[in-house]
Amino acid sequence: MNIVLPGKAAGFAARQRQQAEKQREQLGIEARSWYRITNAADSDEAEVMLYDEIGGWFGSTADELIAELKGITAPRMRVRINSPGGSVFEGIAIANALRAHPANVTVQVDAVAASIASVIAMAGDRIEMAPNSMMMIHDASGLCMGDASDMEEMAELLDLISDNIADAYAQRAGGTREQWRERMKAETWYLPEDAVDNGLADEALAAPKAGTPSEAPAEEEPDMARPFDLAAYGYAGPKQPEAPKPAAPAAAEQGVTLTFNLGDTVDEQVIETIRKMVARRDPAPDVAATPSEQPAEPATELRGEPGPELVALTDAQPETDPATDEPEDPWAAMVAHLTKDEPDAWSVLVSNLTTTASSSAATEA
Repeated sequence: MNIVLPGKAAGFAARQRQQAEKQREQLGIEARSWYRITNAADSDEAEVMLYDEIGGWFGSTADELIAELKGITAPRMRVRINSPGGSVFEGIAIANALRAHPANVTVQVDAVAASIASVIAMAGDRIEMAPNSMMMIHDASGLCMGDASDMEEMAELLDLISDNIADAYAQRAGGTREQWRERMKAETWYLPEDAVDNGLADEALAAPKAGTPSEAPAEEEPDMARPFDLAAYGYAGPKQPEAPKPAAPAAAEQGVTLTFNLGDTVDEQVIETIRKMVARRDPAPDVAATPSEQPAEPATELRGEPGPELVALTDAQPETDPATDEPEDPWAAMVAHLTKDEPDAWSVLVSNLTTTASSSAATEA
């Protein structure tokens, strides 16, 4: 389609460059590089990154990029875009340079291709949208100073530029200029799947699956991918559960120990304790309670004054002598040393606790 621009539009792009150069000179800054080209000799695909504003007041002009594109000899070229847009005429020049290049061009939108950057994307032989990237189209805009006729001329110029951009979308995705102008006036944003559905892209690249291990060796992982060490802040890790406390022994397993000197006076409390020891060790069959019904009794310990002859009486289970075939009767062994040839007060006290078998065992011992 042939577009006739207004009389003053011929010098519009030239004035933009002059104003940008003047502005940079006043601020004392150099033109910012907004692209990067990687053209390795041993690779069959060159990479071009457009990661900033296209041209404009502080960006480089299209002729610098186009001059470097001519040096690409690889059969394939991948153009990666992350740009908010910029100068319309600089962007159209870049798009036409990509179309004219002999390499097979794949455009990959890494984050955003907005405004004229979306028009550059239309120049690719194949257009891919990275995960979560976006594409935005809208009408052209600009600044103008002057009288009413200047304003009218600027309005007509912007309208023609927008029609020109709409034709670029229609040529790639189908549809009419009027349909795309309606979408441009509404400033339409496209997610990867939306761009594919509307013909502005060929493929929405899939995101890598969560938990997929990296192919790089562990020692080559970047530091930022490693877990943060909180030890410097006194954090020792999650609190470990406490180990369960051992259960208290059952009443039948608790021992009762009486320790006193020979010759001490034995009162009723001692006698009652001995009775409980015997009852717990040898309960009567008709009155014995089941293990679940027996109340737990705390261990009892009575001690007399220290003396030269200390006697200990306990109902704890003694260890079996491994040298004998049959285990020794524990109760007989416990009271055997208490029996004497001549009866005394202690012998009389414990005589009712020793059975015939126990006395025999004690005598043999």
